[in-house]
Amino acid sequence: MAARPPRMGSPRETARAPAGSSAPAPALASVQARSPGAALGGQRESGLQEQYSNLCMEKSQKINPFILHVLQELDEEIKKGLEGGITLNIAGNNRLVSVERVTGEDFWILSRILKNCLYINGLDIGYNLISDVGAYYAAKLLQKQLYLTYLNLMFNDIGPEGGELIAKALHKNQTLKYLRMTGNKIENTGGMFFAAMLQINSSLEKLDLGDSDLGMQSVMAIATVLTRNQAIKAINLNRPILYGEQEESTVHVGRMLKENHCLVALHMCKHDMKNSGIQQLCDALYLNSSLRYLDVSCNKITQDGMVYVADVLKSNTTLEVIDLSFNRIENAGANYLSEALTSHNRSLKALSVVGNNIEGEGLVALSQSMKTNLTFSHIYIWGNKFDEATCVAYSHLIQMGRLKPDNTDVEPFVVDGRVYLAEVSNGLKKHYYWTSTYGESYDHSSNAGFALVPVGQQP
Repeated sequence: MAARPPRMGSPRETARAPAGSSAPAPALASVQARSPGAALGGQRESGLQEQYSNLCMEKSQKINPFILHVLQELDEEIKKGLEGGITLNIAGNNRLVSVERVTGEDFWILSRILKNCLYINGLDIGYNLISDVGAYYAAKLLQKQLYLTYLNLMFNDIGPEGGELIAKALHKNQTLKYLRMTGNKIENTGGMFFAAMLQINSSLEKLDLGDSDLGMQSVMAIATVLTRNQAIKAINLNRPILYGEQEESTVHVGRMLKENHCLVALHMCKHDMKNSGIQQLCDALYLNSSLRYLDVSCNKITQDGMVYVADVLKSNTTLEVIDLSFNRIENAGANYLSEALTSHNRSLKALSVVGNNIEGEGLVALSQSMKTNLTFSHIYIWGNKFDEATCVAYSHLIQMGRLKPDNTDVEPFVVDGRVYLAEVSNGLKKHYYWTSTYGESYDHSSNAGFALVPVGQQP
């Protein structure tokens, strides 16, 4: 009997109906196995758009016009000779075309087609509504599609049970390099399943669990597992749900950094981190020789915390990108950083101090660092207090070619003989939550942090 989409019920009923309840199993019906060349040829003969339409009719499923449009464009690209390395973008936040958000039932049909697309190695299904139903099929896809290296499921209403299904699918998957679960409320329960997965999986290189409502227990578990995991190169633990003033998350992450010598990028935004927390991380960085990208933006670090960061920079030779945006480092903190970058450090390439209540003196000091430190090439300063000396200093850096326009978030202009600075859309991770509707989707000037420290399969 042909499989049907699962019934919509409670999250547990919906996610687990395929396991053998009264609802017919929505398992991905197997398509006859073919060699890569035969599979590719077969799909070219009928086309993905036609396959999708036929399968929707066969399963009495409503055709999603957005999916149909994307598959039609892909068919046209394939006819032009595009052979492989394709990232299929079905993100629901596309403002240039009419979008009907993809549901779990839509993804059921789509996954049946994609499991045999040997030339598709990336899938962006972010900002849709696939929920735990779609997470079931995503898990099945990870088990069947052996060429997928990038999967973006961000903001899809996936809950703890959907997170469990995906995490368990990765126990045996050996091809996926980069998974984005950003914004799916998998909570502490789902986070624990991902911690367990990291004990087993040896191929995943980049994992984004930001804005997923992780709890203290799961953050601690992930940090503990990463002391042994040798595969993960980048981890995003942004905005967990933490209680108390102990800053336990930084204690455990600090311990992990002392023992882990494979992690390259660490994102800890919105951890309510204070000076004692950044001290924990800095103490660990004296013993760490692998971390190149440290993101501690949107915390509560003050000028006193910059003493620890500046001291680390005097001896650390691996850190290349530090994001301190939206903290409270002020002038004194900027001066500490400037002194370390001017006289000692020759490895840091990019620094963001956006929104730190820094006034003219501190910003000018950082500009002076760029004149003597030729490695220091990217600086982002918008959201601070610009006086005339600041505007002149950064205008001079840009005009003399020391600071390239693509490597900063300000641009000088002159009114009545006085120099001012305007904001431009450059930064370390401008396109973390969204992409521009024009130009390159992932241009280096807007995502300099990821360009300077590339990890995993980029979309």
